[in-house]
Amino acid sequence: MPQAQIAILLVLVSGVLLSIQAPLNATLSRAVGSPVNGALIAFIIGTLALSVLAFVLRTEPDMAATRGMPWWGWCGGLCGAVFVTVAAFAAPRIGVAALLTLGVASQLAMAVIIDHFGMLGVARQAISSGRVLGIALVVAGAILVRRS
Repeated sequence: MPQAQIAILLVLVSGVLLSIQAPLNATLSRAVGSPVNGALIAFIIGTLALSVLAFVLRTEPDMAATRGMPWWGWCGGLCGAVFVTVAAFAAPRIGVAALLTLGVASQLAMAVIIDHFGMLGVARQAISSGRVLGIALVVAGAILVRRS
């Protein structure tokens, strides 16, 4: 199977898991008393799982390569922590479908801006009418999901 097809399959599977993650973390957050505590425990469990996977795959970080990395290269985990905490808070209040469609709409809009300006080390890809229409359709979908 070509790597692009494998990547697409993995993205689809992770999307399904992301949908499941929000209600699981909401349940955990209620049990431990807050979305912050729930997110903390979820990240501890995730860290343990990744540690086992790194051990099994025998991967080692190249710490020398991190010295030349820009400061913002370390912030991905912070973005994930914000999303997991917000999702644990928002899912029981607005529903998983609204949470994820609003999240996807904002992700897509920001992704197009990142691509257009070549921000954060990605290759530049100009905003096109097709991309703008795609954002508009996703935003419309998010509004429909939220209002119905």
